[in-house]
Amino acid sequence: MASILSRSSSKCLANIKNKSINLANQKNNVSSYTNVNNKRKILLATAGVVGAGTVGLIYSLHQSVKAMDIYCHPPDYPWPHYGFFKSFDHKAIRRGYEVYKQVCAACHSLRFVRYRELIGVSHTEDEARAEAEEIQVQDGPNEDGKMFMRPGKLSDAFPSPYPNEEAARAANNGAFPPDLSYIVLARHGYENYIFSLLTGYQETPAGLVIGEGQYFNPYFPGGAISMAQALYDEAVEYSDGTPPIASQLAKDVTTFLAWCAQPEHDKRKKLLIDSFIVLSTIGVALWYWKRHIGSSLKSRKILFRQSPSSSKPKN
Repeated sequence: MASILSRSSSKCLANIKNKSINLANQKNNVSSYTNVNNKRKILLATAGVVGAGTVGLIYSLHQSVKAMDIYCHPPDYPWPHYGFFKSFDHKAIRRGYEVYKQVCAACHSLRFVRYRELIGVSHTEDEARAEAEEIQVQDGPNEDGKMFMRPGKLSDAFPSPYPNEEAARAANNGAFPPDLSYIVLARHGYENYIFSLLTGYQETPAGLVIGEGQYFNPYFPGGAISMAQALYDEAVEYSDGTPPIASQLAKDVTTFLAWCAQPEHDKRKKLLIDSFIVLSTIGVALWYWKRHIGSSLKSRKILFRQSPSSSKPKN
């Protein structure tokens, strides 16, 4: 009887000892995991503070540099195509094309825009073809080896008003009118700058001396610009009957130039929305698969049982 009691008591002591060892190991694991989590939190917090401070410093330096500029910064206007779900105003693009054709095309070119790009945006195919046939394009050589002039095609680019840069400078008092294909993206302020520049002409203030053939515009760097004011009330007669006030002309031609710089704007946004819908559907399906099909793997537990032989006390 005594031997049985001693054997059972030794077995109980061995089990208690093993459990205490397991608890100690679990405690050590939990403490080490807690230490790792604390260190990670401290590291992430430090990185966040440093990142926020760096961004704030860069922004403050950028603002201080902008404050040294000697021209007015354009205000922000509510353009209809700004926003995730917004597209270009295609009626404004058509009116802006009319403004460009009747006013801007006399000095500025659109070398990277072709007439076929107007189809489905502001004009029908027949209308775009008719617009292209109004111009004359040098082509050739023909079978006699000579160049010849032909009516424009849909594949032709908008014509340049000057044959070369020297001719453009000679006709504009030494200034070279820039190509307007990407002018919106090439200027700080984008559409806001173009609109403000077109509508910002003022009388030269007292004490400011500008060169001959120049005009004062506070939105142009330096304030002196070689381009005269081009847009006035009723300078263009719209085909749709829109009142042609100067601000309306500037808004429409700015919208047209914004489209010239980004003709894929509407398609890109549509593709982004379609991609968001498809990826959201795939994400929901993956969540369902993980939640309902893979739940058995997530809830599975593995238990380690100690063999009776290992708990036997050694003699």
